[in-house]
Amino acid sequence: MSNESTGLVKTIKESSVRWIDLQFVDLFGSLQHITVPAHTIGEFEEENGIGKLDGSSIKGFKAIFESDMVLVPDIKTFRKIPYSQETARIFCNVYESGKKERFERDSRYIAQKATGVLNEAGFDTSYWGPEAEFFVFDSVSVDTLNAYRGQSYSINSSEAAWNKELNNYPIKFKEGYYPATPTDTLSELRTKICVDLEDSFDIRIDAHHHEVATAGQIEIDMHYDKMVEMADMLVTYKYVVRNVSKMMGKIATFMPKPLFGDNGSGMHVHQSLWNKGRNIFYDSNEEYAQISTTCRYYIGGILKHARALSAILSPTTNSYKRLVAGYEAPIYLAWSKRNRSAAIRIPAYHDNESSKRIEYRSPDPAANPYLAFAAMSMAGLDGIKHKIEPGTPIDANIWHLNKTKRKEMGINELPASLEEALDELESDNQFLLGVFGRQTIETYLEMKREEAKQNSIRPTPYEFYTYLDA
Repeated sequence: MSNESTGLVKTIKESSVRWIDLQFVDLFGSLQHITVPAHTIGEFEEENGIGKLDGSSIKGFKAIFESDMVLVPDIKTFRKIPYSQETARIFCNVYESGKKERFERDSRYIAQKATGVLNEAGFDTSYWGPEAEFFVFDSVSVDTLNAYRGQSYSINSSEAAWNKELNNYPIKFKEGYYPATPTDTLSELRTKICVDLEDSFDIRIDAHHHEVATAGQIEIDMHYDKMVEMADMLVTYKYVVRNVSKMMGKIATFMPKPLFGDNGSGMHVHQSLWNKGRNIFYDSNEEYAQISTTCRYYIGGILKHARALSAILSPTTNSYKRLVAGYEAPIYLAWSKRNRSAAIRIPAYHDNESSKRIEYRSPDPAANPYLAFAAMSMAGLDGIKHKIEPGTPIDANIWHLNKTKRKEMGINELPASLEEALDELESDNQFLLGVFGRQTIETYLEMKREEAKQNSIRPTPYEFYTYLDA
């Protein structure tokens, strides 16, 4: 363990922080933490880790009879937290108690293993650029505790098309893309988020803007990075978004589909493979989109396994309210250059080696980024290993093609529900086993099936509206 924490005690002393916030995620990507006094971390803790984790209390981790676990800080992630006085954050790797073995269901470990597998396959670097959209509301009220007396939710936003007070110019449904201030009321909030990400967490920002939906939909784009580093950045991104929103009297949500009748929040993921400084996805001699044969096989692997991947990349019942035909979320398993109706797009802003990449457009920000990036990379690598062709690129608007035409063109669809996606993952997971391990997949399936069940057994207001007179 000592290699991961070399210099930890020295760094803590030099930083003059009083508290250390040990952070990690559960199996589904939710950030967890425990804060310890800086003076309690000495040479023993640097060498052996910090025994402060009850794994039985963390989703997807341990049973109660095997719950003692160890957190090993990764010194590269040491950053002072701007919202907590004299406190520094460190991401931790999770270890088994006493065995000095990594915990198989630590999703950060899974991303680290995926990076190693790519290295062994001849790709020394993979770059990842997720575009995680989210909403910032003024407030949200929810009542589910007493379903018999008034199960409901209510979203309040000064930008919303349904805002009655009109103390701000309302943003109409599907007309929220790039409006200037004062219609865009969240520019200052986005700027504050970006400043904190850059200044406190060393995360480079490419752009921020209002997104398409009414009621405060936002996108902030981080500069691409390597797999584990980018997953760390995305966890940090969510952390900063939520904290800044709360400080400004609002609430942020990464729910894929909080609004009916308007765009949901996706997480398009740009990705490419490199070796010795060369982009393996680029081929200047290839007429269509300048992508290499390796890139084409990588696309083929993702499209082949896309229905199983959906259980990891679109991991909530709410995800499938976004993945509905006729909306902007791409459910059709095809590829193309520039075409945003296809699940995989080859961006064509510039045709050069440095910018050549694929963009998988179906994932959403509820996904655990460590699992998501690892799963996509293993699907793509499976395509490369088995030379899986992705089929003919589709340059037409797939949303405008009827079912018969799509069938003739061999265009399949993503699952229509979480339950269907879990069935696909259960039957198609061999390509993941070497990195995820069977126990991780079985635990994930079991817990997600229970989540889907709990959502399915509760009547909804719309069911009363539809079936009360049945």
